[in-house]
Amino acid sequence: MAVGSYVSIVYREKRVRLDSDRAMCAAPFLFVLLWSSSFITAKAGLRHIAPLLFVAIRLVACAVVLTVLMMLLRQSWKALADWKWLHCAIAGALLNAIGLMAPHVGLLTAPAAQIALVQSLIPLLTAIFGMVLLHERLRMGQWFGLALGVAGVALVVGEAALESAARLHGLLLAFVGVLGVVAGTLYFGRFCRGVPLLPGATAQFLSAAAVALLGAWLLETPHADWTEGAIAAIAWNTIMVSLGGMGLYSAMLVRGTVASTSANFYLVPGTAALLGWLFLDERLSSLAIIGLITASAGCWLINARPNKPLSRES
Repeated sequence: MAVGSYVSIVYREKRVRLDSDRAMCAAPFLFVLLWSSSFITAKAGLRHIAPLLFVAIRLVACAVVLTVLMMLLRQSWKALADWKWLHCAIAGALLNAIGLMAPHVGLLTAPAAQIALVQSLIPLLTAIFGMVLLHERLRMGQWFGLALGVAGVALVVGEAALESAARLHGLLLAFVGVLGVVAGTLYFGRFCRGVPLLPGATAQFLSAAAVALLGAWLLETPHADWTEGAIAAIAWNTIMVSLGGMGLYSAMLVRGTVASTSANFYLVPGTAALLGWLFLDERLSSLAIIGLITASAGCWLINARPNKPLSRES
């Protein structure tokens, strides 16, 4: 009986690990789809709601949901002791507040797919700073993949920047968001990997919500027309993107390096371009198609065999 129970336990543990591995294999593709959809739903929602107010409502809703979950599941805040709460708060403010506020303003003057293309710079900057700050090492093939990703971005962003000053301004704001995501990703990778997912995410969104509310109060005149489309856009971006997408992103950061995790952003522009064509009638140019193929190849090269962080002694 004891041997049988032991075999049964081992089998269940292996099955759980297998299911977990399969889920993590699917996580990058689901993250790309969710993150890409946020550009489309946000673009639709911004027709009715001011951009910083849109982000603030989205982040406040996330913070409320996660806080309620903490209470319902009786999760302990002790995991955030020893200043872990402050580290999570800083990462959350960079990732979810700065990383969302700037590109949402940029969406007012630039197409969704082009804003998404600018965000493809995230893997390159993350990989470079990750080597310096987190002691992660890239193979030659991964560097080639990063170069392909940048080439894909340059094909479309260069053309867009020449079209109009307003579009260029929107793309520059998107780059500010890139800096926020890169800084937040690196900070999370350095200080927050040991924090349980739910308490850490709650601290991140509480901080991000506070920053977004302050930004909406200081930097714009908030306005909202509460149509069904506006409510649906906020609901989707709150539940599916901020909670679901960023939860997947955090889980991937825990399991892999920041370079391989952030490389998934290379697949976002092409996906966003396709969704924009389907739902917003934003036409795909030949450069967008070439950029999608080039960036996808770069993403495959970076993720072909994810590296582990180097030890502190190396």
